Amino acid sequence: MLIVSGIQPTGNLHLGNYLGAIRNWVLMQDALEAGSRAFFFIADMHAITMKQDPANLRRSTREIAAALMAAGIDPAKSVLFNQSQVMEHAELAWVLGCTARIGWLNRMTQFKEKSGKDREGASVGLYTYPVLQAADVLLYKATHVPVGEDQKQHLELARDTATKFNNDFERELFPLPEPIMPPQALRVKSLRDGTAKMSKSDPSDQSRINLIDSAEDIRNKVKRAKTDPEPLPADEKGLEGRLEARNLVEIYATLSGRSIGEVLGEFGGQGFGAFKPALGDLLVEKLAPMNDRYRELLANPAAIDAALAEGAEAARSVARETMREVRDAVGFL
Repeated sequence: MLIVSGIQPTGNLHLGNYLGAIRNWVLMQDALEAGSRAFFFIADMHAITMKQDPANLRRSTREIAAALMAAGIDPAKSVLFNQSQVMEHAELAWVLGCTARIGWLNRMTQFKEKSGKDREGASVGLYTYPVLQAADVLLYKATHVPVGEDQKQHLELARDTATKFNNDFERELFPLPEPIMPPQALRVKSLRDGTAKMSKSDPSDQSRINLIDSAEDIRNKVKRAKTDPEPLPADEKGLEGRLEARNLVEIYATLSGRSIGEVLGEFGGQGFGAFKPALGDLLVEKLAPMNDRYRELLANPAAIDAALAEGAEAARSVARETMREVRDAVGFL
């Protein structure tokens, strides 16, 4: 098994990133069998599809690397690097851009969402970045890719592109990566709106729990989280239509390793005045060690850079071999 996944260096990581992806990366990393590998990268090349301040991008890349390591991604177990240090990503993206079809990209819903009404003013990179995503995965001949619902379409494009390349050049160069939908992944909702996912782009910092929030901030945000006046129900069916209540209960259940039914068995019949402090305490207990480790890592940026450079060299050793095969298949002299 070879796992590949990436995350953009934009804004602070929050609880939704952790419970939706990073926590499962750590679980997958720690469960790897002999001969299996995991490649986790910071997608700084994807980040520039939208205008970035260069100094902020460098800082954010280090911050995301520190947050990933603080959350449990171990450079001794996984290959951790930033994408731009392995230029074979861009080289393969060009080749695959000559393989993928315009019609495939026209179906990508995220371009429509991100470009908004000014589609003609969007960058070419924003339009073609699904091809770079395909290259990210196929460059390492990934067999499995952790994906959320919003990324399934892009993995299908990677599979279609791999199939067409293999057929066009009559060789089985790229395996077709399979999606991993981790059972413990949670789509955490905003603390202010149960219909919206927790997001670092939300203008209100009160809508999310950042992984670097202080214990006081975490407890205050949970205390102010939107709920309803009803007490918690005795069973999961009673959460129907109560989006904010379900969100908080699901967070508690996931962090504590318990089922929703078990959590409601303890707190059912009680109001949020009792439940929110318990949730705040649990969040502080789980996030405080990460917060401490994160700040320790950021105090030594040279060590972060060294870890990323070491990971990039390990990634390049695989990427170079793939590109040698690609160049041979295409006919580059």
